[in-house]
Amino acid sequence: MKKFNFRKVLDGLTAASPVGSSGGGSGSGAGGGSVHPGGTAGAAGTPREEIQETLTSDYFQICKTVRHGFPYLPTALAFDPVQKILAIGTRTGAIRILGRPGVDCYCQHESGAAVLQLQFLINEGALVSACADDALHLWNLRQKRPAILHSLKFNRERITYCHLPFQSKWLYVGTERGNTHIVNIESFILSGYVIMWNKAIELSTKTHPGPVVHLSDSPRDEGKLLIGYENGTIVFWDLRSKRADLRAYYDEAIHSVAWHHEGKQFMCSHSDGSLTLWNLKSPNRPFQTTIPHGKVQRDGKKPESCKPILKVEYKTCKNSEPFVIFSGGLSYDKPCRRPSLTIMHGKAITVLEMDHPIVDFLTLCETPYPNEFQEPYAVVVLLEKDLIVVDLTQSNFPIFENPYPIDIHESPVTCTEYFADCPPDLIPVLYSVGAKHKKQGYSNKEWPINGGAWNLGAQTYPEIIITGHADGSVKFWDASAITLQMLYKLKTSKVFEKQKVGEGKATAEIVEEDPFAVQMMYWCPESRIFCVAGVSAYVIVYRFSKHEVNTEIASLEVRLQCEVEDIITPEPETNPPFTDASSQLPSLKSLSGSTNTVACEGTMKDSIPCLSVKARPVRMPPGYQADLIIQLVWVDGEPPQQITSLAVNSAYGLVAFGNCNGLAVVDFMQKTVLLSMGTLDLYGSSDPYQRQPRSPRKSRQFAAGLTELNDSAVSLELERCKSPTSDHVNGHCTSPTSQSCSSGKRFSSADVSRANRRGPGRPPFRKAQSAACMEISLPVTTEENRENSFSRSRSSSVSSIDRDSKEAITALYFMESFARKNDSAVSSCLWVGTGLGMVIILSLNLPASDDLRQSDPVMVSPSGTILTLKGAVLTFACLDCMGTLTHRPYEVWRDPHSADDGDKTRKRKLVMHSPSSSQDMGDHQFAVICSEKQAKVFSLPSQTCLYVHNITETSFLLRADVVTLCNSVCLACFCANGHIMTLSLPSLRPLLDINYLPVTDMRIARTFCFTNEGQALYLSSPTEIQRLTYSQEMCDNLQDMLGDLFTPVETPEAQNRGFLKGLFGGSGQAFDREELFGEATAGKASRSLAQHIPGSGGIEGVRGAAGGVIGDLTRARIALDERGQKLGELDERTASMMASAEAFSKHAHEVMLKYKDKKWYQF
Repeated sequence: MKKFNFRKVLDGLTAASPVGSSGGGSGSGAGGGSVHPGGTAGAAGTPREEIQETLTSDYFQICKTVRHGFPYLPTALAFDPVQKILAIGTRTGAIRILGRPGVDCYCQHESGAAVLQLQFLINEGALVSACADDALHLWNLRQKRPAILHSLKFNRERITYCHLPFQSKWLYVGTERGNTHIVNIESFILSGYVIMWNKAIELSTKTHPGPVVHLSDSPRDEGKLLIGYENGTIVFWDLRSKRADLRAYYDEAIHSVAWHHEGKQFMCSHSDGSLTLWNLKSPNRPFQTTIPHGKVQRDGKKPESCKPILKVEYKTCKNSEPFVIFSGGLSYDKPCRRPSLTIMHGKAITVLEMDHPIVDFLTLCETPYPNEFQEPYAVVVLLEKDLIVVDLTQSNFPIFENPYPIDIHESPVTCTEYFADCPPDLIPVLYSVGAKHKKQGYSNKEWPINGGAWNLGAQTYPEIIITGHADGSVKFWDASAITLQMLYKLKTSKVFEKQKVGEGKATAEIVEEDPFAVQMMYWCPESRIFCVAGVSAYVIVYRFSKHEVNTEIASLEVRLQCEVEDIITPEPETNPPFTDASSQLPSLKSLSGSTNTVACEGTMKDSIPCLSVKARPVRMPPGYQADLIIQLVWVDGEPPQQITSLAVNSAYGLVAFGNCNGLAVVDFMQKTVLLSMGTLDLYGSSDPYQRQPRSPRKSRQFAAGLTELNDSAVSLELERCKSPTSDHVNGHCTSPTSQSCSSGKRFSSADVSRANRRGPGRPPFRKAQSAACMEISLPVTTEENRENSFSRSRSSSVSSIDRDSKEAITALYFMESFARKNDSAVSSCLWVGTGLGMVIILSLNLPASDDLRQSDPVMVSPSGTILTLKGAVLTFACLDCMGTLTHRPYEVWRDPHSADDGDKTRKRKLVMHSPSSSQDMGDHQFAVICSEKQAKVFSLPSQTCLYVHNITETSFLLRADVVTLCNSVCLACFCANGHIMTLSLPSLRPLLDINYLPVTDMRIARTFCFTNEGQALYLSSPTEIQRLTYSQEMCDNLQDMLGDLFTPVETPEAQNRGFLKGLFGGSGQAFDREELFGEATAGKASRSLAQHIPGSGGIEGVRGAAGGVIGDLTRARIALDERGQKLGELDERTASMMASAEAFSKHAHEVMLKYKDKKWYQF
């Protein structure tokens, strides 16, 4: 399977062999801090030749695959009643087309103009969109990636309303000026037939009637068009005679109009909350006026007006009263009432209150014909942040259970993780525990939007996406085969006590809004250990169990703070970033209150966590159950800083996390704190004293008192730096109140100024991180300011690291590695990366046997090894001597609450090396380290820097992951300037570099992540996840994986109208639009009125959109099929004509024989 050809000479490369690169960092040795210059990629010695790398640039191509979630800022809704597919338009110019689960298509107008209206060509596989830039577009849906066939851009008029009659090729377009134009759908050319507003109203009114708000043809006669104007004028226009049959007026503005199916009456909704019913025979006034939600006055006056009824639908039933369904119209005296949809059926009025404002709604009916009994069966309601479908066939109007993943944003997403090719048993296990929480009370009928077709593609490996949310919830999603389905939801906030409003506790949160927001997640799929870091400076370790338990939650408190002298006298340069940041963030005033209280309280906060863990036993249902909660505490009035890095290892039983103050390592098996140390203390005597210019700390501050920390003095230093609770080895921790705290200490002027200086500056970063409306993290809107904000804040804006004199922990990685230069075998290590590009290796001394693991202490000690890179460290990985990715050690999952407590089941089963590599890892390995500026590959244990690649000079990386692709391994990077890059490993050759995704929003920066098999994702909007691939193979196969939007369906036949209805029911059947609107009769429209733009919706457009050989072959096959079908039809016609000609020839021959011998006078 592997194509590696290796010769064991790498560790023979000494420190002198590579040549220093211009931008390379330095690697520091173990003992004396000797410096080894990093080699460039392809340096002297050419180690690249030693491992044959299989990945080339031909393996990579970037394309978007699918978008999940609710369409952001929806504006329009349409439904094809025959194909049974739904289209939603948005304010950003996007269209989402939904069918059965798996059929979900996203397309985008290039202009980005808001979609005003959508109209399906029913059962034709096409869709018309009208946009705010006054352009009409015809989309071809008969291909998996819809494309625009035609566009028509109006130059002098603004589009306000469109109507396309069923089975018609002429589209009516109403404008702001009050005119009505007619467009041929096939050619997308404007007809010369125009209904001018002044002709429509003639001299009946003295003022302009306003924009056209409604257009519809009469169900009884297609030759009659009903035009509704905003000011209350209604015109019934005869298209043949080009004059108005009737005009009606109402003194309130019209919002919508709906016909009765017989075409004799129609209903209007108005701005005063009224509904008027009009009869064509008496148009002088409505024969019925109602204000459904208006209060009836005692003195018999007209009911008081209500809010506008924005839309009404009037649907008839054969065996019951008609349905009148409308949105809006509520009384003004209930300002706090939620948006509502009202269903009037006979005398019964049902008001359905919604959680969000209603954008649009549509009634789904059994027939597409407007002149038949409509028989409504459901209502699709598009809300600002949700899509619901109401079942009209049941009297209590239940809603259908929605099969689409449109609740991603139920609480705003704050972080994401993506796992491809994970263990196959995880998805059914997570689904089994998640299915027990399903809601009840849904309609028992199937989801009615079930059009299109979708088949499981060739890609079969399981994928899981995890989303963390602002309310503390975590959702696990099955993302296999480019679909998305929720498996399981975990609520992390349940382990904490609820904060009472106005509670004057000393443990006031450092975050006023969303104190439980999930900031980071770490998941080990093999051991099923899950860990979250919250915005309120806590870490929760979860274990997975199939059994319900009722138990107390173990908790630890960690004191992780820099020494006072390190922060009380910073350089003057540290002030501007805070004032700069606070001036940019509008939410500063509301967020800084909790930190300002520090200065005015009677006692200084010390050793107090931000949140209170539940002290009583807690019922934990099957699924993820909290095993340990670790909280950082306030120190001397300073709130704990947010966690910036997190790592867990199930084989070691350890969790490590860091922030801008330092590092903590906790044994979650023994429930003890092993290490709680400031970042500077981690260096010990190996500190290279090579500080980057952006660190304002003076040398005397970090040099003082640190020289005693070397390998021999570890225990003393560890004892000095222990957390106040770390001496409780048995896991019993004292409560915060029982600990002695320095409450008697008074504030000095420096303390107060420090609290005032640093307090207000911190919360906006927290808020930006915890709130999922992450727009406030990037408050500037101009491109120039965006660039400045990114270059100025560097990783701090992304990692929420306070930009002061501290060195943050930015990356952590547990692995079996060579900790020191002279090591002959691998040992358990923790690799620590900092914001200044330093890499510190800590040795982990674990008990020799599993039996002693619960009792013997674990020792953590600095190895003395320090490596350096440019920029904050982002990620680590380890390759074995063959260049294969080494899997982190893990414990095979076992249920912690299994009923069988035998020795066999309780014994831990550890996997220390990846099964893909040999048990003997060889005498050396490769360490891959990537920072926000460069990537380096070191050979261990020699610590020789084999390869350096300076990824970016002008920008910085937001995300970097070492991933597997096509049985090989590469480094995938996403840069703040929008570039997506991949580098080969171990040689760091550039394989892909495409400027693909401009970081226009902090949301993209915080949620972008890579995974194996060439997949990646990011949050494209607050409600949508965009998945993409950087694999050429997947781009080629994508066409086969997508669903079909159009499937061949017979259009239902129209009901037999009967003899009398056909005789007296109007002359609609005889109406010939082609004759009336065609160029021969109506002439050509003015060229300056609208401009026709041909689209790329043909086969060429599809090829450009989808790409790939498979897609081309598929399209060619479809084209051949269509051509073959047409040739077959032609063949049949030719045969028929030949038979007819033969019969005629035979008949002519017989006639000739009959009259051959007769004279002319005998005829």
